[in-house]
Amino acid sequence: MFVLAIRCNTAPDSINPAGVFSGIRQFGVPLWIPLIRTPVQEPVPVHSLSDEEILSGYRKQGDRELIGELFRRYSRFVFLVCMKYLSDQDLARDAAMQIFENLFTDLKKHDIKNFKPWLHSVTKNHCLMALRSLRKEMRLAAEMQKDLEQSMEYGYFLHHGVDAEQRLHELEDAILLLNREQRICIELFYLKKKCYREIVEETGSTYNEVKSNIQNGKRNLRILLSQRNER
Repeated sequence: MFVLAIRCNTAPDSINPAGVFSGIRQFGVPLWIPLIRTPVQEPVPVHSLSDEEILSGYRKQGDRELIGELFRRYSRFVFLVCMKYLSDQDLARDAAMQIFENLFTDLKKHDIKNFKPWLHSVTKNHCLMALRSLRKEMRLAAEMQKDLEQSMEYGYFLHHGVDAEQRLHELEDAILLLNREQRICIELFYLKKKCYREIVEETGSTYNEVKSNIQNGKRNLRILLSQRNER
């Protein structure tokens, strides 16, 4: 018994519907050679991924589209939690946006198993920190306002009659005698009712610099007004 090995070097001339080469003949014998097809793997839509798959994919690839999918799923949830603690739509909206911006770095730092409970905890802590900062700012503003009324003859704004407008002009003139940094901070804080955070953003100064300029400016105003009264 022997086996006759036939090597076919003839190129295929057609492909039949069954997916095999046909039309190859050697020694008058048709040869059927299977055509191996490699399946093409379609990408999985982002919206069909689980939270865990999104987190894993983002840590590996850093694809920002995955964070966008988390925003689509949980932006309302985060906003409602923020509203619960902050009770202000603008503050809640700003806080929610900041929380999602932080996800770009936070998700690479932490190995998160249950995303929604983790997100709730992060949102709660963010809001509590924002409240502490806001209350501190409001307390400082109230203290400064009270101090101004007591020590800077704030009655300039409260007096009625002929001298009221004159006294206001005297106060404005005294403010102009302050150095530039103190004058800007005093005007923004007392006349334009800006908070410390807004003054920091507008002037580019640090929080402590703004606080110092307001305190020193207030003291210098008291001195200038006292000198005017002595004349």
